[in-house]
Amino acid sequence: MVPLSEAMATFYHALLLDLSMTAYLAVIPLFGYMVSLFSGSKSVNIKWISIYNLILLVIFSILSIVNFNIYREWGTKVNAKAIGFAFSSPGEAMASGASSPIALSLFILILLIAGGYFLQKRLIPNQLSFQKSPIWLRSLISVLLLALTFMFIRGGFKGSPITQSMAYFSKEQLLNHAAVNTEWNLLRSALSEKMASHNPYISLDPKKADELIQNLYTAEKDSTTAILTTSRPNVVMVIIESFTADLTKTLGNESGITPHFDSLINKGVLFDNLYASGSRTDKGLIASLAGFPTLAAGSIVKWPEKLQKLPAISSSLAKNGYHTSFYYGGESEFDNYKAFILSHDYQRLIDKNNFTGNAPKSFWGQYDEAVFDKQLQDLNTEKQPFYSTLLTLTNHEPYTLPGKSKFGNSNNVEQFKSTAYYTDSCINAFLNNAKKQPWYNNTLFVFVADHGHLLPKQSDDISTPGRYHIPLLFFGEVIKKEFRGKKYSRVGSQVDIAATLLAQLNITAKEFKWSKNLLNPYTKPFAYFSWDNGMGFIDNEECVTFDNVGKMTLFNSNDKDKEGTEKRLDLAKAYLQNVYQQFIAL
Repeated sequence: MVPLSEAMATFYHALLLDLSMTAYLAVIPLFGYMVSLFSGSKSVNIKWISIYNLILLVIFSILSIVNFNIYREWGTKVNAKAIGFAFSSPGEAMASGASSPIALSLFILILLIAGGYFLQKRLIPNQLSFQKSPIWLRSLISVLLLALTFMFIRGGFKGSPITQSMAYFSKEQLLNHAAVNTEWNLLRSALSEKMASHNPYISLDPKKADELIQNLYTAEKDSTTAILTTSRPNVVMVIIESFTADLTKTLGNESGITPHFDSLINKGVLFDNLYASGSRTDKGLIASLAGFPTLAAGSIVKWPEKLQKLPAISSSLAKNGYHTSFYYGGESEFDNYKAFILSHDYQRLIDKNNFTGNAPKSFWGQYDEAVFDKQLQDLNTEKQPFYSTLLTLTNHEPYTLPGKSKFGNSNNVEQFKSTAYYTDSCINAFLNNAKKQPWYNNTLFVFVADHGHLLPKQSDDISTPGRYHIPLLFFGEVIKKEFRGKKYSRVGSQVDIAATLLAQLNITAKEFKWSKNLLNPYTKPFAYFSWDNGMGFIDNEECVTFDNVGKMTLFNSNDKDKEGTEKRLDLAKAYLQNVYQQFIAL
């Protein structure tokens, strides 16, 4: 429980950013005042300021409500990514917010606008009167007001200008985020989105960072444990929306949500200490399919010209005679998925626009069962060997289903568990039907989540490793019998899928700089992950996470080992620094 005194301190620590944003907004009225001051008029009508205030009042009230719900789902304040999402995909944005408390949000919105309007009417006059004064005095007042405004915008006259970290004061990240002015943070993130030519994460000497990363990826031997009966199987990769480890009985001790997936674990090869690279689908997709880590606040999908330069599993397999395809029940233009798919040798793309008929649909697009059915139908006529990727959709808010909800529908936890159960049943039906096909016995199925999730346990915030823990399962008749049911517990990441899979197929993975072979017993066990404001590093011994804005350690699984903690913090910093440097160079 956070002490009341610490919660109230949020308002004090918020002042600098609040004053900075206020000063930005005051620039236009200030210039209007200066023009009036030098006009020689004794009285000036300033009704336009009331209109200006009302426009800002409505915009900022809406942003406040959006921020409440963005933070609830993403664990970060509203930023340029969220606003860009709203403008580029307004329908999808509304669907994402469908699980938000609509009535409460509207009530607070009305309250904010009504309260602001009342204060506007009571405090802001319609006329401004001036007393006659010499021009030197008016000039002095103007200069002082400009200087004062600039000072507030900059956060004072200290050596460095104002940043979000000036509002950070607590070990409780919720309080730190509450102290950061929402509109100031949005403005800063909009400017940061443009900074693709500057690395904001340089914290170590480049030579030291290079040495740390090189050591991470140096293995004693280039070896692999061959778990397949063939080096040229068909490969079907299923990336499951929000399929956090907490949903399963095996990894999360949750009974009845994913019974079929848990049964597959006993027949496949499970990597039970795997971590998502980020917290959103766009980042998980690129990490899983291209072996490229996350960029903290940035996302490489926003730069298609850089995105197309990445390697990809699909490209490597296409060069080796595989027939490739991608299936998604939603809109493939979303978050530049299509740009990635079409620039990386996927020969067939199926999305929501390829489906016809009167089958039930969610707001996002086709339910998972229809997409699995379409993939199965196409694979029955596909030339072998093939590589086919499917990205599921149904286990995404607003968590709607074509039928009855298994766990109820009264709250987000019940809805989330129900959609996860539904997707699990779709996977089971897909595999049961695939068993009847001649290509099944020569097919490796790879199942992985795109990212973790706060639900269903609601126990891991965005800065803890549990939020990123996901399953990775290799399954199929092509797995040697002695490896079926085996679990590999060395720490790994989504980015390692590329090197691990390609090694089983005897295909080089040298292009995948950030990917290591999880079935090579000599590689170092570790995973890096990041979110908008921070990053984490985990290995078989310890996990630490770090806030890039507040410059503080947020999570440490072994706070008694200070030397080990510093070492892992340096590894996390070096990792993000070098990943971002490669992003700039692309």
